[in-house]
Amino acid sequence: MQMHHARRPKPSPVAFVLKWLAVAVAVVLVSVFAVTAYAVTSVTQQFSSNAVDLGSTAAPPAPPPFLGAYEGGFNLLVVGTDNDPNQGESFGERESTLNDVNILLHVSADHQNAVVVSFPRDLVIPQPACTDPTTGTAYDASDAEALNDAWGRGGLACTAATISGFTGVDIQYAAATSFDGVIELTNAVGGVEVCVTGDIADTDSGLYLPAGRSIVQGQDALAFLRNRKGVGDGSDLSRIGSQQQYLSSLLRKIKSESTLSDITKVYGLAQAAAQNVKPSTSLQSPDSMVSLALTLKDIDLSKVVFVSYPVAEYVNDSNKVQPIQELADQLFAKVLADQPFTLSPDSTTTGSADEGEAVPDPAATDAAPPADAAPTDSPTTPEVIEGLQGQNAAEETCAVPN
Repeated sequence: MQMHHARRPKPSPVAFVLKWLAVAVAVVLVSVFAVTAYAVTSVTQQFSSNAVDLGSTAAPPAPPPFLGAYEGGFNLLVVGTDNDPNQGESFGERESTLNDVNILLHVSADHQNAVVVSFPRDLVIPQPACTDPTTGTAYDASDAEALNDAWGRGGLACTAATISGFTGVDIQYAAATSFDGVIELTNAVGGVEVCVTGDIADTDSGLYLPAGRSIVQGQDALAFLRNRKGVGDGSDLSRIGSQQQYLSSLLRKIKSESTLSDITKVYGLAQAAAQNVKPSTSLQSPDSMVSLALTLKDIDLSKVVFVSYPVAEYVNDSNKVQPIQELADQLFAKVLADQPFTLSPDSTTTGSADEGEAVPDPAATDAAPPADAAPTDSPTTPEVIEGLQGQNAAEETCAVPN
């Protein structure tokens, strides 16, 4: 008996293409997940390998189990070092590494306000006993020493302990970066817009900018932040004014361009940070970094206040400064009590000028209510602290040439 086998239908060209398209898509998806996993692992390993223990007795809060904003407030210290071993010879040589930029960020427990305090590098204050983590050299406590000596006495941990000691603020997180880090982080966001009221040509920092607005990145961004003699009265206080302008502009750009929602930009920032930032151990987890960023993202720009720590000429050396204690106490009473405050009009930091226009916050949530809305209790107006210098992140300011 002859058996007849049914013929298999010949696959159509469309089915053939779909089959291999499905295979291709599967390969691409697996590849993307593999590359992403590698990238995250790589960034994590680079970041955590440089982590520093601050030695704080208060443990930082654990990140939320599912990536989200932290509950409650936090304090983060950001340090910019000069003569870091990794910076090479491009910026000159010094005998020791100094913490030239010292910025403390405080975010309120309700995530509605933030304060960014800049401390002058030549601020003479008490410093605690510290141990150099590299050499093991122990340093006794000091009653009066310039703030930028703290790094040489014990690195990031000593700098954090010094600022915590004279402000009373418990610093849970800290991070340090050098000149190269500033360049790479600025490049990762595509540059930052700055403004100057007149032409600047400063051979010391290498800053050459025409009057008006410019986008700076790379070496130009670093020169703008390092520039001292070319703005204001040529002091470190004038340079702080430029740094406040730069950071305000950076924050506006990140919020207006939804940088934190763009995976390419986020990874670029993560890579730049991993390669150029020395974090505290409390900050070494990617989850911690993401949660801190999400805590900041919804704060209205007008409620992010940049402040210069109040100082006067040091009694024993006109090249250094000392705290204006009464005004500093007012400032940190608000920070420690987690209470918002504002600055008086025309309070821009030395070397800066208000451009006269506020920038609307694209992420602001307190829009005007409709005309027929029921009346509500007005929120308490934050107290003005007279005498403090600075600006909020919604204000555009310009550097004033020397």
